[in-house]
Amino acid sequence: MNEEQRLQAGLATEDAPSGKTTEKDYSKYFESVYSAPSLKDAKKRGKKEVEYHDNFQIEQRFKGMGQGRKFYIRTYGCQMNEHDTEVMAGIFMALGYEATDTVKDADVILLNTCAIRENAENKVFGELGHLKPLKLERPDLLIGVCGCMSQEESVVNKILKTYDQVDMIFGTHNIHRLPHILHEAYMSKEMVIEVWSKEGDVIENLPKVRHGKIKAWVNIMYGCDKFCTYCIVPYTRGKERSRRPEDIIQEVRQLAAEGYKEITLLGQNVNAYGKDFDDITYRLGDLMDDLRKIDIPRIRFTTSHPRDFDDHLIEVLAKGGNLVDHIHLPVQSGSSDMLKIMARKYTRESYLELVNKIRTAIPTASLTTDIIVGFPNETDEQFEETMSLYREVGFDMAFTYIYSAREGTPAAKMQDNVPMEVKKERLQRLNKLVNDMSAEAMKPYKGQVVKVLVEGESKKNPDVLAGYTEKSKLVNFRAPRSVIGEIVEVRIKEAKTWSLDGEFIGVVKEEKVMS
Repeated sequence: MNEEQRLQAGLATEDAPSGKTTEKDYSKYFESVYSAPSLKDAKKRGKKEVEYHDNFQIEQRFKGMGQGRKFYIRTYGCQMNEHDTEVMAGIFMALGYEATDTVKDADVILLNTCAIRENAENKVFGELGHLKPLKLERPDLLIGVCGCMSQEESVVNKILKTYDQVDMIFGTHNIHRLPHILHEAYMSKEMVIEVWSKEGDVIENLPKVRHGKIKAWVNIMYGCDKFCTYCIVPYTRGKERSRRPEDIIQEVRQLAAEGYKEITLLGQNVNAYGKDFDDITYRLGDLMDDLRKIDIPRIRFTTSHPRDFDDHLIEVLAKGGNLVDHIHLPVQSGSSDMLKIMARKYTRESYLELVNKIRTAIPTASLTTDIIVGFPNETDEQFEETMSLYREVGFDMAFTYIYSAREGTPAAKMQDNVPMEVKKERLQRLNKLVNDMSAEAMKPYKGQVVKVLVEGESKKNPDVLAGYTEKSKLVNFRAPRSVIGEIVEVRIKEAKTWSLDGEFIGVVKEEKVMS
C-alpha cells in the first residue's frame, strides 16, 4: 500500500461499512483502497505482449528482514501450487527467514490456497478459524492468504468481512512481490491486499527451495485460455504465457547436474506451450525433443488438454528414452453433449481418436484421466457414456469428482439439477469401475521386474521403502536406506489395487542419455 493508499484508507475508515452489510458493500468500499481481484478483469484476454524479466533480486532494504524469524507455508491443491510454495520458500530464505514445520513456532504463516473445488476453500476457511487464537496470543504474527483463492472477489470480500486475523492477501501473479508485501504488512495497520487480475509477466531467476534432491517441478508456462464452463483456473491463473525454451532447458540442465532423477514439466494446460510465441514456432513437442537429450533419467509433464495434444508431440514421445510412457489426459465426461456444455471443444469420438493415435505410436502407454460426475443436466444415459468410454480406453486410474459450482464461472449460473444422492450414487459406481480396472491393470506386473525411483520410506511402514515406476505405479519393498534417490530393479511378488509389493534386486546402472 503506497502513501496515497494509506491516506485513502485512513480517511475512509469512518465511511467503512458497519452494521448489516453485504459483500457488495465491502467490495465497493475496498475497491478504491486496495488492489483487489476482479473476475471481470480476469476474464479479459488482451493483446499485450508477455514481458520477460530475468533480473529478480532481493532489494538491499529488504535483506535481513527475516533475521530471527521463522516462516510456515501450508499448501493446498495442485502441483503448480506446490511449485509456487517452493518459490516462496526460496524468497523467504533469501530474506533471512528460517523454515519451521509447525505454526506455533512461525512468525509468518502463509496458506497457499486452491480454488478448484468448494471443499478445498472450506478447508482454508476452517484453518483460518483455527489460527485466530494464535493471532490473539501473538499479535505480531503475520497471517497471509495467497494462491488461487486470493484471485476470487467473493473470497477476498469474505476474508475482509469475517477474518480480521489475516494480515495480507496476495495473488498468483505477484509472488515475486513477496518482499514488498511482507514489508507493507509489518509497517501497516491495515490488511495488505495485492492481487492483480490482469497479468503478462514471466519472472525468471526466482529462488526455490525444492523438496529433496530426487524429483523436481519445472514450470514451463502459466495460465489457461480454455475457459471450460466449470473451471475457475483461467480467472485465478490468468492468460496462457510460456517461458522461453532456453530458460527451461537451462533449468533442466542444472537439475541434471545437481543429480535429480526425474522432472515434471508443469502448466495449467501444458501442451498449449509455445502457442503464444510470435517470434518462433516452438511447441511442447519441440521442447520435449530438446529435453530428451539431457542426461536426466525421467521426464514427464502435466496437465494436458486433449484439444492441444498434437501429432508432433505424440511422435516425439514415441522416441522413448527418458520420456516416460505415462500420460495424464483429462476427459471429464464420455458424453459429447456434456463435453459441449463444459466447453471442452472436443467430442467423445475425437478423444477416442486421439487415444488411438497415442496407443498406435506408443503401445506401452499408460493413460490416466480426470472425470466429473453430476454436471448440470447430466442424464443417466450420459453418465453411462462416461462409464463405457472408461472401459473402452482402458485407463489405469482416474481422479473422480462430484461437480462443484465455482462462483464466477458460466456453469455456476446453470441450474444444478442433478440431486446430490444421484451424484453420490454415480460417483460410487464410477469409483468401483476405476478400482476394478486398476486391479486388473496391476495383475500383469506379478513376476515382472520393474524399475523404481526410490523416494523414501513407505507411509505405512518405516521399514519398507517406496517409489514409482515410469508409469507412476507405487511399489513397496524392503531394501537398504542407501538406495533412496536411486533407480532400482524390483521383482513384483504381489499386485494390489493401487500398489505393488516386490523384492529388491539391485541398483540400476546409470545409462547416459543419447542425443
